[in-house]
Amino acid sequence: MKISKIISIAAAASLSAMIFAGCSGVPENSVHSLDDLNGKVIGVQLGTTGDAYASDVTENVERFNKGADAVQALKQGKVDAVLIDAEPAKVYVKNNSDLTILEEEFAVEEYAIAVKKGNDDLTNKINGALTELKSNGTLDSIKANWIGDEAGNSPYVSPENVDRSNGTIIMATNAEFPPYESMSGEAIVGFDVDMMTAVCDTLGMELQIDNMEFDSIIAAVDSGKADVGVAGMTVTEDRLENVNFTDPYTTATQVIIVRK
Repeated sequence: MKISKIISIAAAASLSAMIFAGCSGVPENSVHSLDDLNGKVIGVQLGTTGDAYASDVTENVERFNKGADAVQALKQGKVDAVLIDAEPAKVYVKNNSDLTILEEEFAVEEYAIAVKKGNDDLTNKINGALTELKSNGTLDSIKANWIGDEAGNSPYVSPENVDRSNGTIIMATNAEFPPYESMSGEAIVGFDVDMMTAVCDTLGMELQIDNMEFDSIIAAVDSGKADVGVAGMTVTEDRLENVNFTDPYTTATQVIIVRK
């Protein structure tokens, strides 16, 4: 084969690769630190604290009903970064080898249970149950089963013969936030589910879980359609205008997901 023909074939292959890359429409990552966020398009789940934090950084915030949709937009190049809780971020990155998490933490926060204003009796009962579950190690065991290197090794099992004659707690959640809550077949599972199951076991109550959009949870609690809101929910001034919160049951970190 002549040299000129070899060069022509190589040039054609190179051009084809360039065209293919251009057609993908996914730009290279331009966010390498928190300082790079200014002016970038940040994807968030609607109504989350990530939504509020992102709005303080840039006017270019794209809001999605699900964190997974924000991550998909990142993969497609429609947003430059996704601001979300560290634990769901780890799940998304584990399942998407083209994504990574910045080493810098964006914010540290505490999760608590939303309760209707004025329902101090339920708030106090849940706080008492949380105190008991913390002191006897149950809450740490539940967390370890969902978060960390020992995940899956200590599943929570309700005690036998629990007297549940004290009524039912209706829990509003959004099962799109692993490992706190997500779908496993027809069942809603996760850290928050096991935590509330243990709370109800302690209080002698049944647990009913209603799955809904995240930004509907506060309204459901405020209106009385749900007794509590549990969905990796941070205490904020805005939320405190509509609901009360129990004592915190765990800490969490907001992080940034970007393309590699």
